[in-house]
Amino acid sequence: MTEFKDSDREIHLFRTRLVAMVVFVFICFGLLVARWVWLQVVKHNQYMAQAEDNRIALVPIVPTRGLILDRNGVVLATNDSAYTLEITPSKLEANPDSVIDELSKLVAIEPRDRRRFKQLMAESPNFSSIPLRTRLSDQEVARFAAERFRFPGVEVQARLLRQYPMKEVASHVLGYIGRINQKEAKALGDSDDASNYNGTDHIGKEGIEKSYERQLHGHTGYEEIERSAGGRAVRTLSRTPAVPGTNLVLSIDIELQKVIEQAFGDQRGALVAIEPDTGDVLAYVSRPGFDPNLFVDGIDTQSWSELNTSSDKPLMNRPLSGTYPPGSTFKPFMALAALELGTRRPEQAINDPAFFMLGGHRFNDDVPQGHGRVDMYRSIVVSCDTYYYQLGNDMGIDAISRFMKPFGFGSPTGIDLEHEKTGVLPSQEWKRERFRRNRAAQKWVGGDTISVSIGNGFNNYTMLQLAHAVSTLANDGVVMKPHLVKMLEDGQSHQRSLTVPTPSGRIPLKQANIDFVKRAMVGVTTEKDGSGFKVFHDAGYIAGGKTGTAQVVGLKGAKYNRNMTPEHLRDNGLFIAFAPADKPKIALALVVENGGWGAGSAAPIARQALDYYLLGKRPAAPQAASTAALKTVAALPAAPR
Repeated sequence: MTEFKDSDREIHLFRTRLVAMVVFVFICFGLLVARWVWLQVVKHNQYMAQAEDNRIALVPIVPTRGLILDRNGVVLATNDSAYTLEITPSKLEANPDSVIDELSKLVAIEPRDRRRFKQLMAESPNFSSIPLRTRLSDQEVARFAAERFRFPGVEVQARLLRQYPMKEVASHVLGYIGRINQKEAKALGDSDDASNYNGTDHIGKEGIEKSYERQLHGHTGYEEIERSAGGRAVRTLSRTPAVPGTNLVLSIDIELQKVIEQAFGDQRGALVAIEPDTGDVLAYVSRPGFDPNLFVDGIDTQSWSELNTSSDKPLMNRPLSGTYPPGSTFKPFMALAALELGTRRPEQAINDPAFFMLGGHRFNDDVPQGHGRVDMYRSIVVSCDTYYYQLGNDMGIDAISRFMKPFGFGSPTGIDLEHEKTGVLPSQEWKRERFRRNRAAQKWVGGDTISVSIGNGFNNYTMLQLAHAVSTLANDGVVMKPHLVKMLEDGQSHQRSLTVPTPSGRIPLKQANIDFVKRAMVGVTTEKDGSGFKVFHDAGYIAGGKTGTAQVVGLKGAKYNRNMTPEHLRDNGLFIAFAPADKPKIALALVVENGGWGAGSAAPIARQALDYYLLGKRPAAPQAASTAALKTVAALPAAPR
């Protein structure tokens, strides 16, 4: 009986276990079915897309960056194919320094390369690979290829590298490209161009490279590639080719640019030359310059420090952001203002006692004995300060300011470069705003006007603005917006389209007044007592010009002596010109920082520029004429300013 009960219990237990197991199996099966339904039905589209993504990869095709050429087709920025040695830090199996030490046994690696690599690694942790050496030779590539198995995370890549064949020449015009930093990457990620920069690791940083970044970059293409489960490419399914960037044809004449940069020599300064009829910028000089090739793959800390700490400020774009008092180059515009406003007639003259008295204060002329009888024509030719002291006092600052504004003084020209400085066209309103926290300094006084009338005082303009004003004067008041890019050239079809702007307007001036001022400026270079005669008397063309000298610092109670004054405190030398006088093809303005008298430091540079552009003459010794003229003017008892 007991055995029977035990047998029933075992059967019951077996059946219970069997049922439990069946239920468990059904539950598991149900879960599998549910999971299958979830994956194959509910989430089918999502996982199908993921599977396709894993099977198919979109590989960006980086477009070829557009070329930059001068007006005559000379290439100023190009793309060279070269091999680069690149390291992906996340794939290294050893310390980067030790890897580089081993690589240096195969490939020449300089300290500069190491510094640049470390800086890029610190600044750009998201880059998949960082260049250690660029432009490897075929022998270096072969040596590395034989030992490549020893260096996981190190690759040799064939790339197109930006190259600036002219190096320092026109460096501030071209600017440079550099690797995209984190800030720029974030800005691109938030913009509509994000997808267009997939695979791109360089972007325009300064100059034309930055202003025309969108045109130069082109449009990224894509390859649709099928991959194996191991990630290896199997075949190309489709291809959308990249569209190369637009080529830019500049208005710059690079040979003229070279002549002018050589004429500056070691002197600091700026020059802008413009074609009056079109607004084409023919030369855009900022001295000293820099080699933009240093920036292409990231500049090393030492080179960056040398450029930034140099007292010569080679990275400063002087025509665009350097502002200077125009000195006596302001006088032709003052004379034109007097004629237009009826403040003076050409024949009205003064007897120059070599000074002007205002409120008990004596304003001296540069010529101690005075200029004698001076009318408006002669005031420009000999650069008589006393004439303009009186004229400015009679006109008043606000009348001066209103007249000068349409010429572009104190306003951005709108040139196709970023970060253009505004400069200062002074007025009573400007001074109130400038010194709003110092009420005692807000009042405009007569002495302020006296200084402004000869181009000093609060006057402060860029050479770009001054050249633009001279070009407008040479163009009989027709205002043409200055520009650096003359044509856009399609990267594929090579069709060109002009970008020359239409006239921005015409300043309502009487032609007789314009002609008078132009004739007086011609007298500066053709008459024996003209302040530019010694430099231009034997030119093979007739040019209008005006010398200028502007104080860098005021010398209280002391007479200025160039030879006894430290270089960084010496006056700036300026010159403006247009030629040929009857139908100007070129107008320019330049400054030589701490160069002293404009007749000796700036005018010879202008002469070399005009000689080349109008006659095709190249100086045998670029600085010889400038040095000789400086010595001649320095020997004069009273130097023209």
